[in-house]
Amino acid sequence: MTSRRSSVLPAALLTATLVASAAVPAAAAPPTEPEPAPTGGISVTGQTAPIHDPSLFIDESDGTWYVYSTGEVGRANGGTIQTWSSHDEGVTWEYDGNVWDEIPAWIDDHFADGALPDNLWAPELYEHDGTYYLYYSASRFGTNTSVTALATNTTLDPDDPDYAWVDQGPVIASPQPIAGGKEFNAIDAGIIEDADGTPYMAIGSHWYGIFLVEIAWPSGKPVPGALENAVHLVDRFAPGNRVEAPFIEEHDGWYYLFVSFDACCQGADSTYHVAVGRSRSVAGPYLDKDGRDMLGGGGSTLLHTHGAIVGPGGQSVDDGVLAFHYYDAANEEIPYFPRLGLHRLAWEDGWPVVDQTAGLPEIAVQPDDATARRNGSAQFAIEVSGAPTPVVTWETSADGGATWEPAAGSTAQIATDGSASYRIEKARSESDGLLVRATVENAHGRVQSDVAQLSVAKPGRR
Repeated sequence: MTSRRSSVLPAALLTATLVASAAVPAAAAPPTEPEPAPTGGISVTGQTAPIHDPSLFIDESDGTWYVYSTGEVGRANGGTIQTWSSHDEGVTWEYDGNVWDEIPAWIDDHFADGALPDNLWAPELYEHDGTYYLYYSASRFGTNTSVTALATNTTLDPDDPDYAWVDQGPVIASPQPIAGGKEFNAIDAGIIEDADGTPYMAIGSHWYGIFLVEIAWPSGKPVPGALENAVHLVDRFAPGNRVEAPFIEEHDGWYYLFVSFDACCQGADSTYHVAVGRSRSVAGPYLDKDGRDMLGGGGSTLLHTHGAIVGPGGQSVDDGVLAFHYYDAANEEIPYFPRLGLHRLAWEDGWPVVDQTAGLPEIAVQPDDATARRNGSAQFAIEVSGAPTPVVTWETSADGGATWEPAAGSTAQIATDGSASYRIEKARSESDGLLVRATVENAHGRVQSDVAQLSVAKPGRR
């Protein structure tokens, strides 16, 4: 039997209790140290190619990660911006389709005096006041005859009945003069708001480099006089002026300008890499680690070719995660196919850093055969190494290895101690002889475990 103590105290005792409480403060709970933010490369799996110029958006309301990327060449699937999503913090990705079935007719009209754009490029996804702004570019390849345009939506969920990207037409076009008569290329928009909430667009590629243009909400388009008053941010003063993909991110009171330097889109010969500078003002000047102005050729390299990651660039940042594309030297079927890369940034002395250690996945401990009673459980385990930390997908075969299927919910990044396991609950009699294996991969390669077998013990006779 249980008893309850009354919550009503006699008046004298209540008074004494209040006085004692006032005289002797209650001991404060010891402060708890916040968990350090995770850093390092995120090994991705699923549908991660072809992805080029990824714009990463992490929806804090439901944890969905979205990537919008350049459309497929040759107007495949319409050639419009592609959409992808992940529901396990960027590990497993699915292709969700394209923004539109075809390139808007006004774009073809805009380029009617010559070659039409092959696809839509370099999306930038930004949310303001409940509206999602999707900037994208169309260009006559190899020229600065280009236009950056805009579409808007009220949701990113393609299953929402209100999901629809509404074409808002052109935002900024080239060729036309900017910042006192300089030439620019109107592609690769990146949106940033300053401390006062004023929005800006960083834009440019080659020619005179990168510029900052003031825009306005809710239109998302330049304010009057924006081109004349644009701020010149980056110029390499080198033949070709190979700088693209500006993206500005605020962190601890600094604005960081991420750009891509050198040659993109050349597969194994790509020399693309990510560089960065910082400023206390969104309008610059942006200086690199050595104090060099990015307007005069400066820029500190953040991410470059390493291992099977060739020519990384076309970057964006959200919630401390750097998204980029690279040319995948580990892809045996289509060498150097453009693939999604993700890396959680670390910060040292006020600068973003990435770990570029490249280690092929290796399985140190192979899975053993397992036995389970009928309706009992069995577990298969491996131990793995590799950098970045690999991701594992467990697969099963019920036909002696002729066909394999991913086990539901089994894909996950390897634990920090290198271990991974797959557990079967309530083993059925028909699961006797089930084969199990693990596929382990990171950006630099893939390896498959030995095959293990499940035996389901028959119930004993009474």
